[in-house]
This record gives sequence, structure tokens and C-alpha cells, in this order.
Amino acid sequence: MSATDTETPNPLLAPSGIADFPSFRAEHVVPGVQALVHECSEILRQLEEEAAPTWKDLAGGIERINDRMNFVWGLVGHFMSVRNTPELREANEQMQPKVIECMMAVGQSRPLFDKLNQLKDGAEWATLEEGQKRAVNALLHEATLAGVALEGEQQERFNTLQQEMAELSTTFANHVIDATKAFHMDLSDPADVEGLPPSLLAIAAQASEDENATAENGPWRITLDGPVISPFLMHSRRRELREKVMKAYTTRASEGELNNGPIIADLLRKRRECAKILGYGSWADMSLSSKMAPDVAAALKLGEDLRLVAFPAAERELEELKDFARAAGAAEADEMMPWDRGFWAERMREARFDFEAEALRPYFPMSKVMEGLFELAERLFGITLRDATGKVPGWHADVTYYEVLDGSGAEIASFFMDPYARSADKRGGAWMNDGLSRTNLFPRENGAPRLPVAYVVCNFTPPVGDKPALLSFGEVETTFHEFGHALQHMLTQVEHGLVSGIENVEWDAVELPSQFMENWCYHEPTLMGLTSHVDTGDKLPKELFDKIVAARTYRAGSGTLRQLQFGLLDMELHHSFDPDGSESLAELEDRLAELVTVGERDPGARPLCAFGHIFSGGYSAGYYSYKWAEVLSADAFAAFEEVGLDNEAAVMETGRRFAKTVLGLGGSRPPMDVFKEFRGREPKVDALMRHTGLVAAN
Repeated sequence: MSATDTETPNPLLAPSGIADFPSFRAEHVVPGVQALVHECSEILRQLEEEAAPTWKDLAGGIERINDRMNFVWGLVGHFMSVRNTPELREANEQMQPKVIECMMAVGQSRPLFDKLNQLKDGAEWATLEEGQKRAVNALLHEATLAGVALEGEQQERFNTLQQEMAELSTTFANHVIDATKAFHMDLSDPADVEGLPPSLLAIAAQASEDENATAENGPWRITLDGPVISPFLMHSRRRELREKVMKAYTTRASEGELNNGPIIADLLRKRRECAKILGYGSWADMSLSSKMAPDVAAALKLGEDLRLVAFPAAERELEELKDFARAAGAAEADEMMPWDRGFWAERMREARFDFEAEALRPYFPMSKVMEGLFELAERLFGITLRDATGKVPGWHADVTYYEVLDGSGAEIASFFMDPYARSADKRGGAWMNDGLSRTNLFPRENGAPRLPVAYVVCNFTPPVGDKPALLSFGEVETTFHEFGHALQHMLTQVEHGLVSGIENVEWDAVELPSQFMENWCYHEPTLMGLTSHVDTGDKLPKELFDKIVAARTYRAGSGTLRQLQFGLLDMELHHSFDPDGSESLAELEDRLAELVTVGERDPGARPLCAFGHIFSGGYSAGYYSYKWAEVLSADAFAAFEEVGLDNEAAVMETGRRFAKTVLGLGGSRPPMDVFKEFRGREPKVDALMRHTGLVAAN
């Protein structure tokens, strides 16, 4: 994104709509954001001085600010994630304080706060829809959390902390990108790649600096990208190389110039101080004030209930793994280290279920997976999805564009898909961002609400040579997961932008649609519809499907503990941990590991230093929400199981009800009310326990 054409119009100055991605350059950021701040400041002035305390004037004006901010600054943030460059970082760093200052001015505007309360107390309030009332109440709570009641030195300190926390989070994310990119291990001896699957060898050869590298003869470059490190740790027969790669991964951004340790401590310190200024006991208390979980105790109780079930199961799983490795003559059987468990777990899974995970990959060309996913969505929700890539260009050659049509053939939404890993300029992980929200504030020419646009971003195994991208089964599940988020954003029926789609959906409910969609990967007709062998076109054999289902709950205790460890660590950091106290971050990790880890740990591992979810994402004091929402999602899928997954009419009827409630109502109603309207009752944990293969403790 270096300057190439100074005559190109600034895409950030365009009216809100689908962004002109190809023309975006780093030099557009400063003038574009300066114009954004000026525009939003002028709208704020008008709201404070002229707006009546009505929904149209007041809420509409606030939505205009939010919408413009999401288009301009949201686009900058999007490119920071998918096309990160030094020039863009510099521009982002320069303008971030201005954006935060602008948004703090909105959040701390006493005139706006007073007018919102006047709207609540006025005659119009009784005529508003539930969603409109939810929006106003959310705006009032957001203003409280933004420090609207603060004055003088206290407000100045609070605002300074907001700026500093934003800078720290950005630096944290950049350090993780740089540390991930900095490591590589070049291999040339065939003995060093023994056991690695052909797909990984092809990727590793493609990554090599040797232009003559081949999958068969090398040389091979091993990196820390998701599509590389996971299969390497599962299949490499060289224990010392597994150890080297895993230690590089678990110590990312933990030393030298990229050390995130001091940043974490400083960020926790500032979050703690912010919460205290606002009158909360902890950052976690403040965070949960706008979530489904009523308090920290409730979030911790769910984790503890699951831990009591998962821990003994994980202990049994480890002993089984050691016995298996011992029978195979492995020297490391008694000292099963973290870099051993993935390897031996895969060997035991292959032996127990009689299939290799890599044997599945040729059956899942990405194009076929998307085709099957679309067929499912069309069947369940009565929509049509079509590839329109040539119609609207994306931000990279890999990006595809799709339109979503309703039953009558009218377009109702669209989304971009950026599927493949690019370690040079793209952060790891997978996510969905809302490009545009559905809203009647910016109607189309026919007067209908503006259509929502989503960005679905993943880091899958890219195509190699003349072969299409072939997904692992885990990558298939991730595709369904992120598309579930996109469905909630795109299929909303709410016309008020402040509560449409994923807007104003409590954080611990937002994973419901995504985790719900993953369940369909274990439904035989659905999974068969995703498969077509890259060479023969054959469907996945029935016996392989049966083995996938049988392996679904394999090592479920260990997998559950891993998720609980992240959630417990997150909550402890943001509720009771004192960054200036006697206990260090490393000691905290070790202490909590006793509760949620079985087997040996690597004492040098520092996974916190790359825990972007809570330090550069939105999950601080909210990581528990994955398990909280998993209860909801499993119970939601159970509604389909109860009517009979082979009962097409009943499944379609249930799917339409899911679309109208969970996917359609957005943040216009409390998520528990939405769930009960779909399910007819409050959620139960039974389905989750059944799906994970765990049984409740007596």
C-alpha cells in the first residue's frame, strides 16, 4: 500500500457504501480520518445544540456518527488486519488518538446523555418499539462506561487511559504479527520431514526461498502460520523439531523488542484503573454489566461445572495416550510433553478410528465446501447465495464476493470472503466483521433499508501449484463457524441500525449462530454435500463419515479444559489479578494451570503474549462467552434433532423459525427472550454434554 497514484480519489471520503478496496492506500488515512473527525464533530455539535429529544433526531444523529466511524475508521482497521504494512501502521498510529478523542467527546457528551434521558421520560417513549428502547438504553449505558458522569481531573485521567489502552492494544497486535512472521525453520534433509503429509510438504516448499523447491525434494520452510504449525506438530516424527516449533509458537512476542509481557501488565493496570474510576470493582465487573451473564460468579460457575466433568475425563485421556505411546515403544511415553501430545494423539486417533485426518483433505476442495454450505443455508433459511466476484472487487486477489437473495430473488445482503493465510501482511485466526449494517437511516433509491455487508476472513491452507485449496476438516468447521456470524449480520430483519444484525447483541450470545452452524458438519447429508474428491470427484465414503462422527468426542475432556483454561485465565486477569502485586503473570499462569491442565507443561511457554482475543480483540473478561454460548448453540441444534434431521419439512420449518428469531431479531430484544421464542423454553446444558461426549458428574 505504498503511494502509487496520488491522483486516486480518497476512498475514505466516499459516502458510506461498499468500499473501493483496490484504490485504498496508506496515504489516504490521514486526510480521510481528519475529514471523518471534522464531520462527526459537526454532527455532534448539531445534536447538542439543535436536536430535539426524539428518536428521529437524537438516535438518528448518533447512528450517523457511528455509521460514518464504522465506514472510515473501520476500513482502516480492516486493512490493518488483512493488508498490514509499515506505512499503514504509521498512519494508524498518527490518527488513532484523534479518533478516540472524537468518540470520547460523543460518549461523554452531557447534552446527549440528558436528551437521551428526556427521550426515555417523554411521551414518545411509549410509542417506540422494543428494539428502539433497547438501543436508547444501550446508548445510555455506553455513555456511562465512556465516563459521561466524570468531571475535571478524573475525566482527564480517564481519557488519557483510553488513548493509552488503544495504543497498547494496537502495539500488542503488531508484535504478534511481526513475531509470527519472524520465525521460520528451513529443512533440506528428507529425514527431517518424515511423516509430514503431502499437503504440508507442498505448502512448505512453496514458502521456501529456493525457486526450485518441490514438495518431493525440498527444501521446505516451516513457519508459524496456522495451516503449517498444526499439521507439523501432529505429524512430524522428529521430536526435537516439534519442540523447537512449539516453543517458538508458545513464546511468540515474549522477548526482545517484540515482548508483549510489559504491554500486558500495563494494559491490565490501566483497565483496572478505568474500572475503578467508573465505580466498578474490576474490569470484569464492568465488562459483564453489558453481557448475559449476571456477574463474574455466574460466568465462573459455568466454567467450574464443566471443569469438574472434564478434568477426570482429561486425566483418563492422558493415561490412555501414555499407554498407547508406551506400546509403540516411544521413549517419551512417561514424560509426555506438550509437543508430544498432539503427535501421539493423532497416532492414537488414527489407530482407534482407522483413518488419517489428511486423508480427508482431498475430499474438501474449498469451492465444493462453499457450494455445500450455501445449499444448507438455502434449505434451512430460504435464501439463495450466488458468486458475484466479478461485480465488486475485493482487497486481494484471493477475495471472493457473494450476494444473498431472499425467496423472491431480491438481494438482501452480500459478503466478501478472504480465505487464505498470508503471513506477510495478515493477522492469524478467523473472524467476521460487519462492513455495513442494515438500516433505514440510509435507504436505497427504492426507499428500502440499506443492505448489510459482511467480511469473512480466515487463514486456511492456500492452493498449491495447479491444485485448488483443499481444506482440513477443522477448516471446514471454521468456515461454517464464521459464516454463522455472517448469517446473523446479513439475515437481520431489524431496520434500526443501532440494533440490527450483530449490533447490540450481548457478547456472550454472539457466538450462538456460529457454534450452531458447526453442528451441521456432523450431519451426513450436509457433509456429503461438501465433498468431491479433487482427483476423482467421488463423495466421501460412508465409512469415513462414520469415523468422523465417532471421533467427534475424541479427547473431549482435554479439549474442554483447553477452552476453560483460556476463559479462567482471562477472568482472573481482569477480576482479581493485581499487575503490581506479588504474583507475576507467569506465576498466575502456573497456578491456574494446576486447575485446568493435566500432564506436563512447558515452563517457558508464554501463550499470554499472543492472546490477541483479550488484549487486542473484544474478548477481555469475555472469553468465557464461547462456553456460555455453546450451551445455547447446542440446545438450539437439539431442536432440529428433536423434530428429526431426516424430516425435511420439519427441519425447514425449524430453520425458518431460527432465521426469524436468532438470526432475524439481532440486538432488538434480550438474547434470552430471543432464545426462548425459538426454543419455547430456557436453555439446558444436556445437549452440550451429549455433543461433547461428557457426562454430568454425580
